[in-house]
This record gives sequence, structure tokens and C-alpha cells, in this order.
Amino acid sequence: MKLICFLLYVISISTFTPDLGQIREAFKLASNDRETALALREKLETVTKEDNMVLVAYKGAVTALTAKYTKDNTERKNLFKNGVALLEFAVSQKPESIEIRCLRLGIQENSPKFLKYRSNIQEDKTFILNQYEKTNSKAVKEFVKSYILQSPGFNTEEKQLF
Repeated sequence: MKLICFLLYVISISTFTPDLGQIREAFKLASNDRETALALREKLETVTKEDNMVLVAYKGAVTALTAKYTKDNTERKNLFKNGVALLEFAVSQKPESIEIRCLRLGIQENSPKFLKYRSNIQEDKTFILNQYEKTNSKAVKEFVKSYILQSPGFNTEEKQLF
């Protein structure tokens, strides 16, 4: 009986845990596509601060990102604020994660200056440049590389390192 309960628990977790590969791909599209961003935010709705910190960071980043797709100023402010809070929580819990730092860098580079959420751009950029080669995951490297190559925050010389 315990085995059956355990198997049901494992199946339910794997059924409801978003696939990181799919999340990465959808996130790349989300910055330029409202429907993709909203669908991704909905997919990550069940992620909590107790889950994988990379998923928490994606939830925070996509929540902040979807603020630009709403017309209501109060909702826009709340989405951005809540997204940033989740993203910063993920960074505080896993500061050594290049993927989480890349997500924060992307949100900070693309947030309007008046929001004053830009204070870690240089720190994250330096971290990414120093840690990229030490990263073992090919999928993470590809995600980070794809962001760097289109980022205005990296010069031609820095982009050539990737």
C-alpha cells in the first residue's frame, strides 16, 4: 500500500512539474509574444518558493515580463513587483546559478529606467562572463548564449567569447 501511495505521489509530481526545456524555449519567445508570455505565466502558476529555484526564477521573470502586456497600471505594477520579488528570492537562494543570473540580467536590461530595477546588470554580466565555461549543462549554456548574442549589454568582443 505504501508503494502504491509513493508511486501515485511521484506520478503526480512529475505530471505537474513544468519541463525546464519547454520553459526555456517558451521564455525566449515570451518577450516578443503576448500569448506565449501569458501561457507560460499560467503554466508556472503552481510553482512556489519551495520548488526548484530555477523554476521560481522563471516564474518571477515571466511574471515581470507580462507586466508589459497589461493596460491597467495597478496590475502592471503588481505583476512587475511580484515577479521581481520571486526573481530576487531565487537569486538569494542560488546565487551561483548562471541561468538565474541570466534571467535577472534580461529583466533588468529590458525594464524601463524609471522602475529603477537595473542595479545588478554589471554584477550579473561579470558573473556570466566568468562562469559560462564552468557550466556543465549544455541546455543552460545554450540558453545563456542565445541571450548574450542578442543582448545590447554585451559588446562584440564579449559576444565572440560565446
